[in-house]
Amino acid sequence: MNFELVSVIMPNYNTGRYVVDAVNSVLNQTYTNLELIIVDDNSMDDSVNILKDIASNDARVKLILLSKNNGAANARNVAIEKASGRYISFIDSDDIWITDKIDKQLKFMKDRNAAFVASYYDYIDFKNKSLNHIVKGPLLRDYFGVLKYCPGNSTVIYDALKLGKTIIPLIKRRNDYVMWLKVIKKSKQLYIMPDILVHYRIRPGSLSSNKKGLVKYHWYIYRKYEKLNIIITLYLIIYLSTRGIYRKIRG
Repeated sequence: MNFELVSVIMPNYNTGRYVVDAVNSVLNQTYTNLELIIVDDNSMDDSVNILKDIASNDARVKLILLSKNNGAANARNVAIEKASGRYISFIDSDDIWITDKIDKQLKFMKDRNAAFVASYYDYIDFKNKSLNHIVKGPLLRDYFGVLKYCPGNSTVIYDALKLGKTIIPLIKRRNDYVMWLKVIKKSKQLYIMPDILVHYRIRPGSLSSNKKGLVKYHWYIYRKYEKLNIIITLYLIIYLSTRGIYRKIRG
């Protein structure tokens, strides 16, 4: 394990339109001691050719091509297993990091002896236009806090030396949520930096923009993976649904 290396995990599937922006936002970080592990999940668009070209021009990029589409959870797991850095960070292939994200987060972690850190983020559309919405939430969260306020996947970094690598259950949706619930059980605390370090893309047809069926997935996660009782599960479902309605009303 390289004690100062940051391993950045990026699954990709058919995001040729956006992946260059995502990759460049990692490679252009002010913190340069990183490896970007991209796992392409058998894309059908021009993603592979784009990524091959990028990988041929920067030795920090490790491109893994899967012959079968098995979903983002599997792709992330493949990358996590290959990661050699002390710190593991995540970015989706259509999101964009702020240039000094890693520098700021590593300093924050060292100053507070923190092992699990995320940040505020905002929304952009498919044209990189700001949607004028910032996602915040409590700055310090325990397990129950993460149940109520899941961190944005592309904002997270954790210390694998302290916490070990966390493998994700192979479920289609909200697999990152399950991963953070596993990590918080080991770290006990999640620190949220009050800085917007990521532009999170909302695009038509993406799993994250399609809210239908999320109640079912949350129920499944709470009961099957977290082993929560019916009362707590119902409370969380009602809480998350109410918060979602409130956000929609606010626009």
